[in-house]
Amino acid sequence: MIRLHAQYFSIKIGGLIFPHITVCFIFLAFVYVLTVLLNAVVIYVITVDHCLHTPKFLAVVNLAVTDLILNTCIIPSMIKIFLIKNNFVPFNLCLVQMYVYYAFGTLESFALAILAYDRLIAICFPLRQNSINTLRSMSYIVCLTWCLTLGVIGFAVGIMTRLLACNDYTMQWSVASLLTFLNLVGPFAFIFLSYVSILVTVFRMKSIDNRVKALATCAEHLILVAVFYIPVITIFTIGFYLRLIDPDQRVPSLSLASCIPPCINPIEKKRRTYLH
Repeated sequence: MIRLHAQYFSIKIGGLIFPHITVCFIFLAFVYVLTVLLNAVVIYVITVDHCLHTPKFLAVVNLAVTDLILNTCIIPSMIKIFLIKNNFVPFNLCLVQMYVYYAFGTLESFALAILAYDRLIAICFPLRQNSINTLRSMSYIVCLTWCLTLGVIGFAVGIMTRLLACNDYTMQWSVASLLTFLNLVGPFAFIFLSYVSILVTVFRMKSIDNRVKALATCAEHLILVAVFYIPVITIFTIGFYLRLIDPDQRVPSLSLASCIPPCINPIEKKRRTYLH
C-alpha cells in the first residue's frame, strides 16, 4: 500500500490490522542477529579450513553470502520503520532496497539449484565427479548466476525510473509476473528433475547401505528447499494471484517467509561442515 509523493514513498505497514505486529518485529530482530552470526561462522570456517576449499563448499559459501545480504536488506529497515514510526522512504532508496531484495531472493533460488547440481554430479556420476565438478567450473556457474541475476533485475528495476505512475502498468505487471515465475519455478524445476535422476540412480544401487548414505547426503538440502519454496510459493500464489490474503497481513507473512530460510540454512550447513 504505497502512495507516491514528489521524492518519497509513504509506506503503510499495517500495524493496526496485523494483530501481533510487535511480536513479529521482535522475532525478526532475533532472526536477523542469529542469521548474521551463523552465516558468518559458516563463511569463516570454510574460508580458514583449506580442506573445505571444494566445489561443494563453494556452493555453501555462495548460499551463506546470499542469505546474509538478503536478510540485511529486509530486516533492519523494517525494524527502523517500526521503532522510529517514520513511514517515509526516499524514492531512490526504495528502488535500491527493492533491487537488492528481488536480486538476492532470486540468487537464493539459484543457490539452492547449484547445491542440487552438486548432489546430482556426486551421486549420478561418482567416477567423473572430480573432472566434471571442479572448483573452476563451480566458480563459473556461481559467477554466471550472479551476473545474470543482477543484470536482469537491475534492468527491471532501473526501467521503473522511466515510467509514469499514471500510465497503464498491465505490461509491466505481466513482465514482473513472468520474471517471478521464471526465477522461482525455473530453479525449482531443475531441482526437481535433479532429484528424479538422483532417485533413479539410488534405487539402481545394489547395496542398501549405499542407498541410505546417498539419500542422507540429500536430506539436508531437501530441508532447505522445502523451507524456502513452500512458504514463498504459497504466499505469492494465495496472496498476489488469488488475492485471498489481506495486503496488511501479506506483508508481514512474506517478510517472515523471506527471513526465516536464511536463518535455518546455516544450521544445516554448519552441521554438514562439521560432519564432512
